[in-house]
Amino acid sequence: MNDSQRDFGPYRLDTRRNTVTRHGRTVQLGQKAATLLQLLIDADGKTVSKHDLIDGVWPGIAVEEGNLAVQIAALRRALAPGADDPDPIMTVPRLGYRLIAPQSPAPTTAQAAPAQPTVAVLPFQCADDPGQMVFADGIVEDILAALSRFRSFAVIAYGSTRMFRGTTDPAEVARSLTVRYVLQGSVRRSGDQLRITSRLTDASTGAVLWAEKFDGVPEDVFAFQDQITEGVATMVAPEIERAEIERARRERPGSLAVYDLCLQALPRILAETEAENTVALHMLEQALALEPGNATALARASWALEHRLTVGWPAYGVDDAARCVDYARRGLDHAAGDSMAMAHCAISLIQVAHDYALGLAVASAAYHDNPNNLMVATATGIAHLHCGDLDVALACFARALRLSPRDGFAHISCGGTAHVHLIRRDFPQALDWATRSQAINANFEPGIWLLIAATAHLGQTDAAQHHLARLRACAPATTIENIRNCQPHMDPERMAAILEGLRMAGLAEV
Repeated sequence: MNDSQRDFGPYRLDTRRNTVTRHGRTVQLGQKAATLLQLLIDADGKTVSKHDLIDGVWPGIAVEEGNLAVQIAALRRALAPGADDPDPIMTVPRLGYRLIAPQSPAPTTAQAAPAQPTVAVLPFQCADDPGQMVFADGIVEDILAALSRFRSFAVIAYGSTRMFRGTTDPAEVARSLTVRYVLQGSVRRSGDQLRITSRLTDASTGAVLWAEKFDGVPEDVFAFQDQITEGVATMVAPEIERAEIERARRERPGSLAVYDLCLQALPRILAETEAENTVALHMLEQALALEPGNATALARASWALEHRLTVGWPAYGVDDAARCVDYARRGLDHAAGDSMAMAHCAISLIQVAHDYALGLAVASAAYHDNPNNLMVATATGIAHLHCGDLDVALACFARALRLSPRDGFAHISCGGTAHVHLIRRDFPQALDWATRSQAINANFEPGIWLLIAATAHLGQTDAAQHHLARLRACAPATTIENIRNCQPHMDPERMAAILEGLRMAGLAEV
């Protein structure tokens, strides 16, 4: 093969002749379509933004986005001329396009980054009733729109998955579209009841990661569609993340790939221990050495340092606070609308930089962009807890817990709810929610502060002493002064009841 020929999947592009060949069939491309295809091939499976594609095909010329759409359509006709040919060009909503045919041999070095996971949502099965089919397609379109807001995985456009209507084998879909996860569903009507089922499958193993059913009545069809979309979106994203973490641990335990390192750092941060937090930071520093502008690595490194500072664990480096804020600001520079990265950075701005207005604004923007991201809902609750509206904080925590009570951030939402009730001096409710937080993650030190404070205010002296002994055992250096200094102080009343309760229980002042 000479330098003018590029292979990708079953195709060969000849950049000198502007032709593409597949299984011996050669199609002549226009110059712009050929340039466009070369840009997509050079990206090696990554998404290329519309802006970069326009700059590459029409350098120095201002053109409308519709011109790009015309060239993409022409390229699709050339690459997939038959009705049964899978479309190798994936539309990444609001971002750009990428090739989903395999472009290059599997990476062989530890430094090579694995591909981002990709999800295909198939047409939901239903009876041969045009009305039900339109309803089912509407559900799928809504689910696709909700899932496309997550940046931790890519979603195949519906135009590429419609051809699999009636297909029941996820492995077949995965082979054709080069995806890892397949979401399937069905719509059934019985009398005045509608039942929608859905399930997420890891096509590489055949394992069903999540399955659920939704029941409603046709009269509430639009509200019912919203309920299904919300339920699917908020459950699919955490399941994919969990599956990817396990895959990284199992298949690439020693990998230095940025994607793997970010994945493996996440459960270590959520473990809520100083030792695991240290390991997470080490992993994220390795990731940033490979990709200094990686928004996920920057945001998670900032988050890990923020949590370390907020709880009062021993210093990780020379100036943890300055690095935490630097990571947060750089993370926002590179976030490109990634709501999870924005939310992590927002909390660092509030907790460490004490830039309350900007932190609250960033968290609110992230929540507006993706209210179905459970971490974003939790972080927005924390932002409002410290420097916003307490009713909004409670609503964010309640939404996160209602949608996924077993998610890795659930102990934070429970603790945040307890904190709101302490501020309002509803001590029985505070104790109830603090107990729930500890039941989910007993390592969460702020949860122990909440338990001590609530029991002390309720006059439960023995219980307060028991929880104080636990705090002294796991964090002997904790004092009222360092808790006060490590927490936001825009409104001192937001921490007053906690500090009062800790003082009543006998925690040392300094």
